[in-house]
Amino acid sequence: MIERYTLPEMGKIWTIQNRFERLLDVEKAVARAQAQLKIIPEKAARVINGLNKINVERILEIEKTTKHDVIAFVTSMAEKAGPEGRYIHFGLTSSDVLDTAVSLQIEESKNVLLEKLDVLEEVLKSFIKKHKDTLCVGRTHGMHAEPTTLGLKFAGFLAELKRNKKRVSAACTQASVVKLSGAVGTYSSLGIEVEQLVAKKLKLPTEDVATQVIPRDRHAEVFSSLALLGAGFERLAIEVRHLQRTEVGELEEGFQKGQKGSSAMPHKRNPIASENITGLARLLRGYLVAAIENVALWHERDISHSSVERVIFPDAFILAHYATDRMIQVVKNLSVNKKRMKENLDLTHGQVFSSHILLELIKKGMSREDAYALVQRHSHQLTQGLDLETSLLKDAESKKLLSKKELARIFSGVTHRKSIHKVIERVLK
Repeated sequence: MIERYTLPEMGKIWTIQNRFERLLDVEKAVARAQAQLKIIPEKAARVINGLNKINVERILEIEKTTKHDVIAFVTSMAEKAGPEGRYIHFGLTSSDVLDTAVSLQIEESKNVLLEKLDVLEEVLKSFIKKHKDTLCVGRTHGMHAEPTTLGLKFAGFLAELKRNKKRVSAACTQASVVKLSGAVGTYSSLGIEVEQLVAKKLKLPTEDVATQVIPRDRHAEVFSSLALLGAGFERLAIEVRHLQRTEVGELEEGFQKGQKGSSAMPHKRNPIASENITGLARLLRGYLVAAIENVALWHERDISHSSVERVIFPDAFILAHYATDRMIQVVKNLSVNKKRMKENLDLTHGQVFSSHILLELIKKGMSREDAYALVQRHSHQLTQGLDLETSLLKDAESKKLLSKKELARIFSGVTHRKSIHKVIERVLK
């Protein structure tokens, strides 16, 4: 599906064209700062800042000889600048420009991803409001536990999304720093003042202590936030997948006219989007492993991280953006089968209200042990056609403590809905 991805915003950020454009942004900011500090002539800064067009083909042609992409880029720009081109990349090392340019790309990616996550948040809020009272069974260990509502189920996913948005934003901000400390991070070719001025121009903070590169723990935190975002999506996707199973049948992904679920079985309607999201989450976790491996570089630097990052940065951000869009479509087009939810809720003949009966019996003076044993006995010995409410109404001990009206209130689910509303309101704020 990814090859048919129709959201170009994120993909564009990680193209080779944009990569070189961000490199040029850094070189321009450095030239302005150097001219301001009278390190290079003002004329040189003006010429360098007048460079706009990136000729990727020319850069790649030069790289065939240099075997070094940044040198190829600088050479290409110098060709356009004429005599003033000798001041491009003045006093810098490659990682100064490369790492700072990646910081700019991370900032761009953060903004695009957060914008898409905002859309998902609103879609979830709308779904939760619509289904805050849609009663269904809650499950633990895959077994029926207590009643809940579909709105509350999805309120949990919304709360997790909000946390993940904060993590992504904070991690990307933490990773987006300017590094212009030169070879092995000593500022021996350029003073700290240049870095400080460039940081102001690019509206980013400076790296506290760099070697020859930005410490990769900053980047690993970004991939950690994206992996957690994917895990949150997967948790929602697995809920949809389970609830769409034939035996459950409570939810179903949207199914368009003309869509087909199987080449062999015409009846199939499969949760393919949720399965796709589950797979994407696995990839995002894999990128985190690679990012953590990049943290421990040799001495002041080596280049083992470079090949990894050229893959994982574009892939992780594009996949996270794509997964968000797929999740939006899943939630927007979910079909809810309320009738089936009621049928499933009644499958255990009222057993899902056992905890509230237990509490009421305790309130009326029965010991916890005796109350538990009474409710458990009735729950486990229900005969066909008999529900827990009726069974308790026939029990002499239960009848002494609980009236028919009190039992009816418990089995109506009204107590559950009352508390659920408060939780949902808290999340929606």
